[in-house]
Amino acid sequence: MTVRVGVIGTGFGAQVVAPAYATVDGCEVVDVISPRDDASVARLCARPDLDLVSVHSPPFLHLTHVTRAVAAGHAVLCDKPFGLDAAESAEMVQLAQDAGVIGLVNFERRFDPTRERLRALLVEDAIGAPDHFQYSRYLAVPQPRPYNWLSDRARGGGWLGAQVSHLIDATRWLFGEVVDASGVMRTLVTERPDRDGVMHTCDAEDAVAVVMKTDSGVTVAVDTAFESAVNLPERTAVHGAAGMLEIAGSAVVRTTLDGVADTYGVDLGGRPNLVVSMERWAAVVCDAVRTGTAAPGSPTFADGLACAVVMDRIRGGAVS
Repeated sequence: MTVRVGVIGTGFGAQVVAPAYATVDGCEVVDVISPRDDASVARLCARPDLDLVSVHSPPFLHLTHVTRAVAAGHAVLCDKPFGLDAAESAEMVQLAQDAGVIGLVNFERRFDPTRERLRALLVEDAIGAPDHFQYSRYLAVPQPRPYNWLSDRARGGGWLGAQVSHLIDATRWLFGEVVDASGVMRTLVTERPDRDGVMHTCDAEDAVAVVMKTDSGVTVAVDTAFESAVNLPERTAVHGAAGMLEIAGSAVVRTTLDGVADTYGVDLGGRPNLVVSMERWAAVVCDAVRTGTAAPGSPTFADGLACAVVMDRIRGGAVS
């Protein structure tokens, strides 16, 4: 069976997702359309020859686009953040359940080979019982970045949804459900010009510090920003009773209590983690469409809802 895919999104959807589907045997991308062209979205979702609608529109359009795809009986992959809040996310979960269609969420970093290796080492008890998960990343984005939905909280903008949602999902995937979460969110750039030079106030966060705790007792610290003077690469580390695991480029390093370091290399073929992750995830998505069943470990609409619940909690109590 050839899985025929329609992609909504001319940014990440066109640049990363559609090329990933193109690498999967038995998968055909039949169209890539603008999420702002409502008539084109309606026509795409109504096509009877589609098997999957891959939604990579801005978050404030997710509910509309998922609703149309599900109503037509199509399987759906929706990007994160899943909904604007938990209420929207719950609505989409119910829509997919009522229609009996597969609903997946684009937490593609679960399929990053380095994260999979880290998870495997945790399962193998490589550092004993884990007790703390640490993540940091700072990006120096070329300026001036024009005003768009990313700077508008009401339209789903902000670094919490854009980046920290991945870390919430990683926390749940690695350590269990999040039972407590709080954070500090900052808007470092408070005003931006749009493409016509008109200035707009920015109210979406571009820097976030979050602490969480899971039902397994693991504490989590996430510190990341989209606006920084310099780039600081990702640092992902898990501390345990018998040592530490850290992702270092295309390898996972285990350091024991006596200071011995073991390196577990991962072959990315010299390509970026994101590209490799998305291609591997696209293959899993297409298999789910063929079989009618999501593979174990696949992030579903339920995972998108669980992440939205945590983000709502962080937003509700966040200091800014």
